[in-house]
Amino acid sequence: MDFVAIDVETANPDFASICQVGVARFQGGQLMDTWETLVDPEDDFDGVNVSIHGIDEKAVRSAPLWPAAFSRCAPLLEGSLVVSHTSFDRAALARACEKHQIPLPAWRWLDTARVVRRAWPQFAKAGYGLANIAAHLGIPFQHHNAREDARTAGEILLRAILETGLRPEDWIHRVRQPIDPNRTRIATEANPAGPLCGEVLVFTGSLSLPRKQAAELAAFAGCEVAEGVTKHTTLLVVGDQDVRKLAGRDQSAKHRKAEELIAKGRPIRIVGESDFQRLVALAEPTPQA
Repeated sequence: MDFVAIDVETANPDFASICQVGVARFQGGQLMDTWETLVDPEDDFDGVNVSIHGIDEKAVRSAPLWPAAFSRCAPLLEGSLVVSHTSFDRAALARACEKHQIPLPAWRWLDTARVVRRAWPQFAKAGYGLANIAAHLGIPFQHHNAREDARTAGEILLRAILETGLRPEDWIHRVRQPIDPNRTRIATEANPAGPLCGEVLVFTGSLSLPRKQAAELAAFAGCEVAEGVTKHTTLLVVGDQDVRKLAGRDQSAKHRKAEELIAKGRPIRIVGESDFQRLVALAEPTPQA
């Protein structure tokens, strides 16, 4: 029942642009303490990201750079099971450390979104986002604050433990198994056991991979791949060269449409192709039987 939950916020679609990190430590099934710090990402702040978490250039003016923030964060996770809700935070930590040439410790990770999809069947395919699950379980929190999001991910894991009787060590094994252990057939389009199942993904911009190959990778990770951005879109993958076009008419029509929908409250995440490939790399092959 001992683990540490972590969450990060980013300044722009580049996962390496961490501007806040939060940690919540649980021991014996109880919240022991929390910690957070703002981070100067040494990067541009995208208005879309700022509108979500409220952190901007002024807020991080005297904040530590990532190497200093990570040197304070890493000891809090040392020797513990590290918990995050979806694989985005894990990928962001890896990207930020890679950018600053910091070796990333070989922590054991547990994705609570994958836990949720197995603990509560009604969320197996969709609706397993942090805010929705927190509301379903009656967990109050301030969304898009890294410390609060980390605490909530930990609380969700504790609820799943109570619901199923499976302890954290058991869940490490369970999330690698099919959601339905009796199901032996995997869908040819969107892998229902993939960690990104439920995401509706759209590609835009110049990709290094052929679109067909990129779509196959997305389907393996569980995404439904669509042609255009709509109110159902949840993930927009932008070519690395294009993702830096944070504003203006140089953006593709899909990119501008996604930002318009985000401004209206739609939960769309914009990521670069390299970060998308890192997310897919975290999609461990799941046994079919």
